[in-house]
Amino acid sequence: MKRIARVRMPAEWEPHRGTWLSWPHKEASWPGKFDSVPGIFAEIVKHLVPYEEVHLNVGDPALEASARDALRAAAIPDLTRVVFHRHPTNDAWCRDHGPIFVEHQQDDGRRAEVILDWGFNAWGGKYPPFDLDDAIPTRIGAELGIPVIAPDLVLEGGSIEVNGAGTLLTTEQCLLNPNRNPGRSREEIEAYLRDYLGARRVLWLGQGIEGDDTDGHVDDLTRFVSPDTVVTAIEPDPADPNFLPLRDNLERLRGMGDQDGHPLRIIELPMPPAMFYEDQRLPVSYANFYIANGVVLLPGFDSPRDEAARAVLQRLFPDRRVVLITCTDLVWGLGAIHCVTQQWPASHGRAVER
Repeated sequence: MKRIARVRMPAEWEPHRGTWLSWPHKEASWPGKFDSVPGIFAEIVKHLVPYEEVHLNVGDPALEASARDALRAAAIPDLTRVVFHRHPTNDAWCRDHGPIFVEHQQDDGRRAEVILDWGFNAWGGKYPPFDLDDAIPTRIGAELGIPVIAPDLVLEGGSIEVNGAGTLLTTEQCLLNPNRNPGRSREEIEAYLRDYLGARRVLWLGQGIEGDDTDGHVDDLTRFVSPDTVVTAIEPDPADPNFLPLRDNLERLRGMGDQDGHPLRIIELPMPPAMFYEDQRLPVSYANFYIANGVVLLPGFDSPRDEAARAVLQRLFPDRRVVLITCTDLVWGLGAIHCVTQQWPASHGRAVER
C-alpha cells in the first residue's frame, strides 16, 4: 500500500480553515422528523460562521436554493462565509463520508495537505446506495486541487479520534467488524492508521452505545479535548444496557497511555436519558460534540443533564463558548452534531513553514 511520509492528522481543536457539511435531503433518514432537520443544520451553520468558513455539499440548484432559504430563516443574512459546492450525496453524514485532511512534512521542511479518501460502504452495507457519498472526498480534492490518496481500507471519520500528537482512539466493535474489512487483522488495520494518519499508538476501546447503527463509533464514547485529556461517556444507571460497556471503556482508558506512554487524564461525561423511536433505542450521547475555532457545539436532548454536560465542556474549553443545540429531532436519524460535521484544518490549502 502507498504510505505518506511524516504524516499527521491534526486534532479537532487545532485552528480550522472551515467546516464541511452535506446538506440534508434524504427524508427516509428522519422518518416523520425531516421537516425540522434543515433548521438544525442552519443553526449549526449560524454558530460556526462567526469563527470560520462553512462549506456545504449540495447536489443541485434546487437543494442549494433550499439550503439558502433555511439559512436566511435562521437569521444568517450574510452568507459570504458559506461556500456551496455542487457535490451530490446520498445522505448527510459528512463526518463519515467527507474528506479527512492530513498533513505531511515535505523534504524541504514545509507541510502540505492531502485528502484521504477511505472506502465508505454505509456502515457495513446497511443503507444502499452509497456511491455518491463514497466519491465525496475525491470530488472535493479535484475541485480544490488538493492531492487525494485512497487507502485500501473502509473507514468512517466517526470511528477514529486523534490527539494530533500520535495517539488514536477507536473501537474493536467497529474497525474489527467483518462488515468493514473482512480478513484484515488488528495488526494490519493498525498499520493503515499508522501509515496514513500518523498514529504512533492506537488505543482500542470495546463496544459502542445502544442504538448506534455504526457499530460502535468512538465519537459517541470518548473524545480527546487536549493532547493528554479525554472525556468519556458514563451511564449512571446500572440497569441501563449502556452501563457495563461504558464502564468497560472507562477501565480500559485507565490502563492506557498516550504516544509517549504517559497516562491519560480522564474526565467523565454524563449520558443523556434514554430516547426511543418506536421500539428502537436512539444513540444519544453528549460525546457527539464538535470543536470549532471559537465555539464547541454540544447536542442537547431537552434534559436537565444537558446543562451538566455543557458545564463539563465549558471548564475544559475556557477560551471557547460551549453552545447547546437541541438535537432531539436530528438524532432521529441516528446521529448528532459531530456526525454531520468534518473539520478542514487551517494549515491546509497551502504549504506552510514548520
